[in-house]
Amino acid sequence: MVVGADRFRMAECSESDCENVAAVRLYIPWDADRNVCTAHARTLAQQDGVVAEPLDGAAENWS
Repeated sequence: MVVGADRFRMAECSESDCENVAAVRLYIPWDADRNVCTAHARTLAQQDGVVAEPLDGAAENWS
């Protein structure tokens, strides 16, 4: 059984047609929270109210 943030480690980006490794968890007030790659996080985190949090153990995926 995997608990907490460990279950998201090394998961793929949740955005459609993206196979990059998820490195950031986005908390989105009007939608479900999601784990995305750094490229998608840069864009999505600029929206008002969105909070980005680096995933534990994902430092090597930051570029």
